[in-house]
Amino acid sequence: MTMSETVAPTGRGSQTPHEHAASTSRGPRLRLAQLRDLALLPAIGLILLVGSFVDPYFLTKTNLVNVLQQQSEISLLVLGQVLVMIAGKLDLSLESTVGLAPGIAVWLILPTSRFHGQGLELPGFWALPIAFGVGILIGAINGLLMVRFKLSGFIVTLGMLITLRGLLNGISKGQTFFGLPSSMTYLGTATWLGLPASVWISLSLFAIGIVFMRYHRVGRALYAIGGNQDAAKAAGIRVDRIVWCTLITASLLAALAGVLLAGRLASVAASSGNGWIFTVFAAAVIGGVSLNGGKGTVFGAFCGVLLLFLVQNVLTLAGVPAEWINFLNGSIILGALVVSRIASGQEQE
Repeated sequence: MTMSETVAPTGRGSQTPHEHAASTSRGPRLRLAQLRDLALLPAIGLILLVGSFVDPYFLTKTNLVNVLQQQSEISLLVLGQVLVMIAGKLDLSLESTVGLAPGIAVWLILPTSRFHGQGLELPGFWALPIAFGVGILIGAINGLLMVRFKLSGFIVTLGMLITLRGLLNGISKGQTFFGLPSSMTYLGTATWLGLPASVWISLSLFAIGIVFMRYHRVGRALYAIGGNQDAAKAAGIRVDRIVWCTLITASLLAALAGVLLAGRLASVAASSGNGWIFTVFAAAVIGGVSLNGGKGTVFGAFCGVLLLFLVQNVLTLAGVPAEWINFLNGSIILGALVVSRIASGQEQE
């Protein structure tokens, strides 16, 4: 009898080593992460209550839709980063991909005489394929360096962050690209069924992510890889391939976020995405995603980014200077790390 034909002890049918390792490693950890997810819901409710007292405008449909739209772009980075973090990796280059992906597309489409375009004057419908292609290429390069050459993910993506930011500054000469083709501005400005298209895109992708991580074998394998990579390999999981594809997916989501941002602002600035990575990590950490891998859920991360933006909106309506937002995000990260350590029951090292 082969391993794939062995009956699982639980009586639920047969499991491959791939599935057994993934389900075994994620069981208790995933249940704990789900409890943290639910713990954020009362916090979100409390913020909604406080906001209603701070300013009556807070609970209006216009303001809440505005909050959802403002978070829609950065939430895609959160989604990508969560997938990478659950697999036990980090990707700091996502914030630079936000600017470079649409920047390269516009640079190739605009004529030389306008905003330092390359002069190729490609048709406007090429904007999205080029932007997404740039995102895929960046993820593939990250995967090559991290998976094939076994280099530190932190150092690789930090270097990529700086390189990509420098490349965008180089091709734009530090200026802002205007005159974007309609194919790039549509998703950032369109309204579907009374809500901005970017909101629907963000919510749909998070819903897909929740189902994928909970029920798909590759999603379960990500937990196994992040929990114990050697054990995952021994169980027959194709660790390198899955991690590589995850890095590409995260970069593709960052490129999509850049397209949504460019469409909403009708421009691509040389500083697009600057500083986003701090908010991304803040949302992931307070959403219960572990920096060590193997723990956390997509739903928790969504609650984390929603909570952050609601808090920022309340502070803005209360007249708190924007400079204090970074202080808040840093404090939330530190507090969430402490709470996560206590909740996990791990001993201090």
